[in-house]
Amino acid sequence: MKLIIGLGNPGERYQGSRHNMGFEVIDRLGDKLRMQRAKTRKNALVSEGVYRGERLALCKPLTYMNCSGEAVRDLCHWYKVEPEDALIISDDVDLPVGTIRLRPYGGAGTHNGWRSIIQETGSNRFPRIRVGVGSPPPEWDLANWVLAGFQSPEEKKIIEDALNRACDAAIEFLDSGIEKAMNLYNRANEPTAKTDTKA
Repeated sequence: MKLIIGLGNPGERYQGSRHNMGFEVIDRLGDKLRMQRAKTRKNALVSEGVYRGERLALCKPLTYMNCSGEAVRDLCHWYKVEPEDALIISDDVDLPVGTIRLRPYGGAGTHNGWRSIIQETGSNRFPRIRVGVGSPPPEWDLANWVLAGFQSPEEKKIIEDALNRACDAAIEFLDSGIEKAMNLYNRANEPTAKTDTKA
């Protein structure tokens, strides 16, 4: 059994925001893997299916970002999944726009969703894919920055490419594990075009 959990905030007002990169990847995975229609389970929207003979659930927590750990904890308990078998996808303001980074485990950094996950589950052993959304310019509050969307066509194209790469990296995790996925997607994951996140 594998879980792939994308972090974000539920509701139309947050669609397309920097904080919803995890939700965006889950939506792409669901389409690509032809998963079942999502249903509500354990504070999350969950699509279930079978991938290469193994049960798989794609999950979008409904707890809002700062309480993501409540849903992650409950989902892992419900499906009896260890942290190492639950891939989590999130945004990251400490990575340039369009960069993706995979790790087998790690700390929370500045991310409140990750802080909640580690606190609620008591573990930092979750493999992860982080999608870079860039850091805010000095005049922006961090909370407002992550809840805002991408404005320029160039940024939107870069993020679209990054989300597709993150989707492919998640499938590689299912196929071959986090180490192989890291080797493939951490090498050449820089955005194909440069952008100014302070625009």
